[in-house]
Amino acid sequence: MKYNYSDIVLKEIKMPVKDCTGVHVDLSDETMEKRKQTVLDKMAAKGLDTLIVYGDLEHGGNFEYLVGFVTRFEEALLVLHKEGNAYLVLGNENENKASKSRIKAEGILASYFSLPNQPMQNPEGLVDILRKTGIEGRKVGVAGWKLFTSRYEDNKKMFDVPYYMLKPIFDICGEENVENATDIFFGRDGARNINNANEIAHYEFGASLACDVMLDAMNALKPGLSEFEAGQIIQPWGQRPNIVTIAAFGERFIKANMYPTERKLVPGCPVSLTVGLKGGSTSRSGVAVSDVSELPEKQQDYVEKVVAPYFTSIRRWLENITVGMTGGEMYDLIEEVMPKKEYKWYLCPGHLTSDEEWSCSPIYEGSEDIIRSGMLFQTDIIPSIAGYPGVCVESPLCVADEKLRNEIKEQYPEMYARMMARREYIINEIGINLSEDVLPTGSILGYMRPLMLSSKAAVVKK
Repeated sequence: MKYNYSDIVLKEIKMPVKDCTGVHVDLSDETMEKRKQTVLDKMAAKGLDTLIVYGDLEHGGNFEYLVGFVTRFEEALLVLHKEGNAYLVLGNENENKASKSRIKAEGILASYFSLPNQPMQNPEGLVDILRKTGIEGRKVGVAGWKLFTSRYEDNKKMFDVPYYMLKPIFDICGEENVENATDIFFGRDGARNINNANEIAHYEFGASLACDVMLDAMNALKPGLSEFEAGQIIQPWGQRPNIVTIAAFGERFIKANMYPTERKLVPGCPVSLTVGLKGGSTSRSGVAVSDVSELPEKQQDYVEKVVAPYFTSIRRWLENITVGMTGGEMYDLIEEVMPKKEYKWYLCPGHLTSDEEWSCSPIYEGSEDIIRSGMLFQTDIIPSIAGYPGVCVESPLCVADEKLRNEIKEQYPEMYARMMARREYIINEIGINLSEDVLPTGSILGYMRPLMLSSKAAVVKK
């Protein structure tokens, strides 16, 4: 039976209030020690003597989770032993960062991890360097970044770290004693799936900033605005994006370009905007018109055909996500209101986030993974209907049970108040009856204006 979307309308409503504080929240020493202990416990459960964690700028989340920093333009390895002692194998320009590590670790220089043509200062090969970390004769797990979940390959023997690093580890330890251990961080019981109140406050800064600048960009849209200008709005305060920033007006990927250009917004063109910062990404897309009547004749039913089913899926997601449900249950709820076969979405309908824009997702067909308190999510569902502009209202949030909500209220009362104000707006203005377990981490969760030249045409439940 086809789902009825007749209760979805476009309406002028009060605009969300920007609320990023501009105050960065550090991770506490207690949080970092808890992270280390959690990883050590998971190593023990897997029977590992040693965990080797790879890091570079693009794939540094697991490394940063324990060490506290990313290595910018170099590669690095963290070697953590079950006894709790650790080594940091660093290149020329990060060797001096070992003392900055949030967990105590001895620094070892490996110029092989440095940029091309920099001095190779080590008098020995990489095998001899890695032997200094004490990995010989031990059962070793290697964690890159990618969680492999293939049904056809041996996931424990697939590695996403450079071979020039992996080969010396094999040579020292024996390939049979080395396995992929990325699931210590991600997956069904991953350490990084769950965040405490301090971590949520740490990530809320970037999540709320991303939401606020996205609202600024939406409000700046007008004919003649360039992609450069829109991109500048959503690239704030010198913060490093964790995905490619998108400010695209019209056809995308012309001559393979992915970045904003001097191209200007013209009425009727598709619009795509995305920014991702530590803590969460936010995206909005639609079409550059102020009224449905301005759409081509064949797209006059854009709201009924594309927008309403999509908004209904987002609303159902936000109203039903609860601690203790399975990812498969959420998948089925989305499939019921916006069938995958018809609406051509093909990724997980919602995924976890933190330092990376996408770490993993418990929400997939048949998933028995449990939605747990402390998970940071993004409402990432991407429909694609041939002949129509796209639509997107992706934003970040936290799922928290009563215990965690009370901890946040006690430890970070101002953030808790912001979250409660965001909830009130979503419920009263947009008409989404949020699950009590949803804590919005940004100002525009659920706020959707697909006719992107009109601030008066938000999507709401009638």
